[in-house]
Amino acid sequence: MSSIEDVLEGNRICICAGSGGVGKTTSSAAIALGMAARGHKVCVLTIDPAKRLADSLGLKELGNEATRVDPKLIAEHGEEDGGELWAMMLDAKETFDNLVARHAEDEEARDRVLNNRIYQQISGALAGSQEYMAMEKLFELHSEGRFDLLVLDTPPSRNALDFLDAPSRLTQFIEGKSLQIFIKPTGFAAKVAGRGAGVALSVLKRLVGFDLLADLSEFFTAFSGMIDGFQDRAHRVSALLADDETCFVIVCGPQSDQVDEAVFFHSKLMESDMNFGGAVVNRVRYRLGTGFRKSLP
Repeated sequence: MSSIEDVLEGNRICICAGSGGVGKTTSSAAIALGMAARGHKVCVLTIDPAKRLADSLGLKELGNEATRVDPKLIAEHGEEDGGELWAMMLDAKETFDNLVARHAEDEEARDRVLNNRIYQQISGALAGSQEYMAMEKLFELHSEGRFDLLVLDTPPSRNALDFLDAPSRLTQFIEGKSLQIFIKPTGFAAKVAGRGAGVALSVLKRLVGFDLLADLSEFFTAFSGMIDGFQDRAHRVSALLADDETCFVIVCGPQSDQVDEAVFFHSKLMESDMNFGGAVVNRVRYRLGTGFRKSLP
């Protein structure tokens, strides 16, 4: 049986994937702590609304920036000096806001999007949900090169494949016809955006309480200048999933349905030529007198 250090040799990213409720957060924290105790500089990222990771690492809270864990915790498990453990809990909205700011042509374009009521309502959906923002933050930290290893606790989800599909969902949204209609209106859409729409706009304004189509037009006009940047970023984020330095560790429980889902996820990794490192099976209990007990010193 290989150790986690053997599994992660030569890798700079470890993605703990699996369905919700199988112990991904616990596994991510244990892997990160173990590698830090072996002398590596490690950062673990989570989207755990229960904040279990912060509690387990002795931190009062975690935010969208990495916080260093008390070195004493590492020393208790350490075999080598020099290791560091950092942790953060992703804020998907803040991460997407930062992405908009990065690709905006100027401060005016940035503020037009960030202050737009439509953007504020749908920014989470535009990000392809939490899954894409997790990958975006991972990509950002990887590009900075501050850490020897990044460990990602993937978002809680009933379907682990949502994580693999997140970059392509954002790309499909950007390249989709619905978005292009607003950015480059033709036919009926152009008429709606033109002078003849005054009556309809005033009716909508009375119904919804604000100038809905005006806000839509404002948002998509400002967003259009960021399209190329978003497309390029989404493709690069997707490529990071398949990079040789990215390793997937599948986490599951001993129940048959969880094992079946883990096996299915493994097959999808193989189909996509992604690097499978190993599997963690949580909550396995042994009866007294079994081989496990006999193997203890």
